[in-house]
Amino acid sequence: MSKLALLANVLEYMEQHITEDIHTEDIAAACYCSRSSLEKLFRCVYHISVRDYLIRRRMTHAGQALVERPDLSVLDIAVMYGYSSNEAFSRAFRQVWHQLPSEYRSNKRSPELFPRMNASLEMNKGDDLMTTKFDISNLYDLFQTRRDCWFVCADIRNLIPINEISRKAGDLAILESMRRLEAVAEEDDIVFRIGGDEFVLLTASPDEAAAREKMERVLARNGECISFEGRDIPLSLYGCIVRLGRKTVKYDELFTALWEAIEESK
Repeated sequence: MSKLALLANVLEYMEQHITEDIHTEDIAAACYCSRSSLEKLFRCVYHISVRDYLIRRRMTHAGQALVERPDLSVLDIAVMYGYSSNEAFSRAFRQVWHQLPSEYRSNKRSPELFPRMNASLEMNKGDDLMTTKFDISNLYDLFQTRRDCWFVCADIRNLIPINEISRKAGDLAILESMRRLEAVAEEDDIVFRIGGDEFVLLTASPDEAAAREKMERVLARNGECISFEGRDIPLSLYGCIVRLGRKTVKYDELFTALWEAIEESK
């Protein structure tokens, strides 16, 4: 089995069993590889462990359920995603979202903090895995109905030095970046993450001035600090607006088009 096929099977298996009590050993066995080989490949390609990716995907699903299923209690959702108590679930949830499930539910928004990865990889000779893309197919149909609307795009400036302080500090920077976009979002706007430190707000309006005003409000907060273990860390973002318009953009080109717009803004 090629590395590409293995990763595709691993990612699909995790999504199909996201509500079950599975571990790295189970995933490796189901995909006919050793745990050590899987961990090495997964970390090389996605820069995260299998376990951490699985937890983040569970908590992304759980966050969506908290917002979209008000008929379910927090404990119901905890059990749905393999946790036997509110305490264990809340602990895992807070590690990802940095707030309690009840606080998250009260915000009534469900950004895609950690979108599902896929195994679409650019490869060079020797089958070395070079880059990955993210699956934002759930949003693609919505984009088709908003072809005349604007994207507000943002990217964290100098995330590497923040990660060097602590990976948890980097996670806080990612959450704060999402919150800054959420703070300017209107009711029908959608905020999602398209990469490690790139974010997009899809507006529901063809009004360029309104989109630019949102971007400027986000950038006006550049230099504001996040607090990590008593240390204030300045956080700044790059920003731009883009409208892909009526030209045909295939699903697998959408991420690239948005990423290129962010790069051009730097």
